[in-house]
Amino acid sequence: MKSGAGGFLSPRTYDFPDGLRPLSVSHMPSPARIIALVLLLLTAGSHADHVIVTGGPTLRKWENLRVPDDQHDRWWANFVRASTLRMAEIRQAYGPDAPIVWMVYQPSYQARGREDGKPYTAWIAEQAAKRRATLVWFNGSGDFIQALNSRPRGSVQTFDFFGHSNRYAFMFDYGNEIMAISTAWLHERDLPRIKSSIFARNAYCKSWGCHTGESMSAVWKSATGVALEGARGPTSYSDVGHGTMPVVHGGWAR
Repeated sequence: MKSGAGGFLSPRTYDFPDGLRPLSVSHMPSPARIIALVLLLLTAGSHADHVIVTGGPTLRKWENLRVPDDQHDRWWANFVRASTLRMAEIRQAYGPDAPIVWMVYQPSYQARGREDGKPYTAWIAEQAAKRRATLVWFNGSGDFIQALNSRPRGSVQTFDFFGHSNRYAFMFDYGNEIMAISTAWLHERDLPRIKSSIFARNAYCKSWGCHTGESMSAVWKSATGVALEGARGPTSYSDVGHGTMPVVHGGWAR
């Protein structure tokens, strides 16, 4: 059956017995109309989602070929730990039951797990369960966009990306299949494929990757209508294992 505005079933959809037909909001007395609108707003607020996107690590077999100062991801869980730190921040700010949708690029963690001989994907699933986050694995930009666009209208209250990036793209994979190369990404040219309607009016979006604020943030705002805070310069995850969020060597821009 079709639903009326706001997702409520329209009274016209059903035949009610005489005397039981509900009043439409437009015909309610003023106090009742106010109460109905308040209930509608409370219902909409209860569907707020906090989306965290986690890109994958490099493989050590490639990074060990670099000079030490240029190596990435000595620790496999840089982006995972930063994501769980952000979950704690969200629950503190929005309440202990704030719904978190955790979208993770699976192929990189499978590959790094094989290299290290560790069940990283199982460990990530355990972290999601521990934090009561809805875990969504994805395998590429098409999967990612489809999963993100499946969020209810106006539901995305916060959006965070943790992973490798440059000024033009989120790099879900970097230095995993090929040394110093990304084979899976979300480019700023792909942003018009994201439904702007999924974001709440006051949504807060942030990329914790390198250089996003130098180009992609502006394109994100143009495509979605909401600002994306991003780094002007590189970011560092060196201290996430000690409970500190990533820092930027430059500044943040929107």
